[in-house]
Amino acid sequence: MSRTLVPFEDRPYRRGVGLVLLNAEGLAFTAQRIDSREPAWQFPQGGIDEGETPRQAALRELEEETGTAKAEIIAETAAWISYDLPREVADACWKGRFRGQTQKWFAARFIGRDSDIDIATRHPEFSRWRWMPLAEVPALIVPFKRDLYEAVVAEFLPLAGREGSVSRFHP
Repeated sequence: MSRTLVPFEDRPYRRGVGLVLLNAEGLAFTAQRIDSREPAWQFPQGGIDEGETPRQAALRELEEETGTAKAEIIAETAAWISYDLPREVADACWKGRFRGQTQKWFAARFIGRDSDIDIATRHPEFSRWRWMPLAEVPALIVPFKRDLYEAVVAEFLPLAGREGSVSRFHP
């Protein structure tokens, strides 16, 4: 049985979270999506499960996507931030139920060592990762999320302190 999709403009936003993980040098964790042939770097992010607070969801997503929970939340965005999926993606993503996401973002200080991060998780989402200056991240994001990432980075940039200038790659 085929399902009729709700018109794009009438679809709700999926509620989700994102997390900017900052190391001791003020560099941000970014990772290349495993399901993209094109460069598609991003921060850990995902949906909010039923009964979960946004803060709980952010910490769960961090552990699910990076293999570590060694982080302390230090800030959250003042507001929820939304983005629309491209129409051709929206019909296939999340069974066509949503037009995009509205997300609450958190900044967290990483309190572990690089060796604590293991992206070869039970359901891997990333093929490689690196620490990089926070201000440079929006340039690497898929275009439809760029405005959201620019807003998140602008809000959290003061937390990065004196940013490092050298990215560190990890396979």
